[in-house]
Amino acid sequence: MKKALFATFAFAAAVAFAGQAGAADALKATLDGKSEVPATTTGGTGSAELSFDPASKKLTWTVTYSGLSGPATAAHFHGPAEAGKNAGVAVAIPNAGTSPVKGEATLTDAQVADLMSGKYYINIHTAANPGGEIRGQVMK
Repeated sequence: MKKALFATFAFAAAVAFAGQAGAADALKATLDGKSEVPATTTGGTGSAELSFDPASKKLTWTVTYSGLSGPATAAHFHGPAEAGKNAGVAVAIPNAGTSPVKGEATLTDAQVADLMSGKYYINIHTAANPGGEIRGQVMK
């Protein structure tokens, strides 16, 4: 009886540890014009649901947006930058012309560090707002 109980406990602990070791980090962003730098006046809004797998360094995303001044011309992850500051393109978001936009990229160690410390933001660009119409900081 004691051996069976110990074996059950050991198995449960191993399963719990294995689940945590391979768990992906969930991230999100809320996109709007007031988060742009400088802020834009737009009815556009958006959101992003992201998953990061530390074992493979793969970032997967679904970005949804609506209400933009016109078609999205581009979308990117920018960084490193805190909210309220601008930075260059870190990772392209291809095929951003139609919402929702799904994609994935494998990150470098430096990109992982910036992403996990909240220094990436998503920017959706339009012809009327080539610098970005809506923006949102990526957060855990």
